[in-house]
Order: sequence, then structure tokens, then C-alpha cells
Amino acid sequence: MHELSIAQNILDIVHQSVERRELEDVRFIRLRLGALSGVVGDSLEFCFTAITAETPLARARLVFEHIPFRVRCNPCAREFDNELGYVVCPACGGSDTQVLSGRELQVVEIELNDQAEGAL
Repeated sequence: MHELSIAQNILDIVHQSVERRELEDVRFIRLRLGALSGVVGDSLEFCFTAITAETPLARARLVFEHIPFRVRCNPCAREFDNELGYVVCPACGGSDTQVLSGRELQVVEIELNDQAEGAL
């Protein structure tokens, strides 16, 4: 289960990006998760929840933007998605292709509670 080490890396990114006094204000951590990243979102969420329990980040949640596996065929310029990781063009059968997306695993945003919101 490599999701545990990935959850720890996400936690490290949050600690580097957010001041210690604001950690309790972290609401959401938005991630881009590619279809072929090799990461199981549910497992990553479970691991993140486990390692943040009883910490200032206990209320923080992961939010996923799922990115499809997308490929471009260089000879015919067609772009296509697929779920299996095939890189052969369905239009011309060519294998001279370029992967455009689907391998992402990126923290793209850390959202904090609005201070005024907490004061109401």
C-alpha cells in the first residue's frame, strides 16, 4: 500500500505551505489524480485520515480531480481517451503516440476556512 507514503508526502506539502497556527483551518486539499497514476483514491483518503487523526489537520479532507488517460497520435493528430492505458491509435492503428494526461498526482490547492467565517 504505497498510498500511506503518498499521504505522508501530502501532509509534508501541507506543512511546508501552511503556517503552523493555520493548520486547524485547512478544509480541503485538492489533488489531480490521473487514471494511470497507480493510486487508489479511497485508499489514499483512508491513509490520510488515519495519519491526521488527533492532529490539527483532523478535519481536512482530500478532494480529487480525476484526470483521464489521454493520448495524441502523432501521424494523424487524433486525440483519444481510454481506461486501459493503450497507446495505439484507434483511428489509424499507429503506435507513434504521445501521452497527454493520466499520470498526474499533484496537490493543486489547499483551502483554508475563512477567518471571518469562524468568527460568526
